[in-house]
Amino acid sequence: MSKRLLLWAAALGLAALSTCQHGVAGPLRDRWRQRAAQGDDGGAAALPAGIRVIRDVAYGSDPRQRMDVYAPAVARGAPVIFMVHGGGWARGDKTMRTVIEHKVARWVPRGFLLVSIDYRMLPDTKPLDQAEDVARALAEAQRQAASWGGDGRRFILMGHSAGAHLVSLLEAAPAIAERQGAAPWLGAVSLDSAAYDIAAIMRGPHMRLYDAAFGSDSQDWAAASPLVRLDGRGAPFLAVCSTRREESCPQAERFVAKAKSFGTQAAVIGEDLSHREINDLLGSDPRYTADVEAFMRGLDPAVARLLDALPPSH
Repeated sequence: MSKRLLLWAAALGLAALSTCQHGVAGPLRDRWRQRAAQGDDGGAAALPAGIRVIRDVAYGSDPRQRMDVYAPAVARGAPVIFMVHGGGWARGDKTMRTVIEHKVARWVPRGFLLVSIDYRMLPDTKPLDQAEDVARALAEAQRQAASWGGDGRRFILMGHSAGAHLVSLLEAAPAIAERQGAAPWLGAVSLDSAAYDIAAIMRGPHMRLYDAAFGSDSQDWAAASPLVRLDGRGAPFLAVCSTRREESCPQAERFVAKAKSFGTQAAVIGEDLSHREINDLLGSDPRYTADVEAFMRGLDPAVARLLDALPPSH
């Protein structure tokens, strides 16, 4: 298809969305943009000199049950950022540029470790089992952290999109992680998940990927909903949401409000960034990165010391 025809088709699609009534167009437009962002990773990551990379550490027998470790040349007792990629529970990879490039460049040279994981995906593995994979990877990373120069007691969970849903599910129901042998973590950062309340999604207009992920059984929706599973035992939690999307911030705000009602330290940061930028620009956008680091700083004195020694992001 010619570029002109492609542009015409894209314009026609957006025009069709704009003619829908507001209650339908907003959610569908959000998810159309999310799908487009998930398919645009921008190539291989460029890493700073001197970074140690340990590839494909196994935490299970499946080829997708692997994780990569990014570490300073010399490290001992370093806090660990544990990153879970997105991709609609059906695609994505631990090596994607938007997942690791700016986060590694920002934090690893200053003394953090970053672990980026893969997990099994749809159609073979449903989100609840994916959460078990994340928990199993976390437990294995905690066990091996010292051998990489990290501290298994100082983990910060982080995930984007579908990965943010999985991290939020572990936060809401720590028993999932405990079953896999994972120890408590310092806190968690959810990067633009709009999937805290699965039932609300499934009862409204939604993309077919949600049907593939969550099916038609309302009991399955509840089991996969961080909002429903929230039991008040989670670590401090930060929800970052895109103010350009109609559903991301409202869902995050409801989850955080419920977490606070249990006495959990929780906060929402709304950012004027796209779904993709919420992931890609963390570590490079000065104001946004400072917002997230302010939360991280309060999790642990060792984390605060490293962050206080950082120059401003640029």
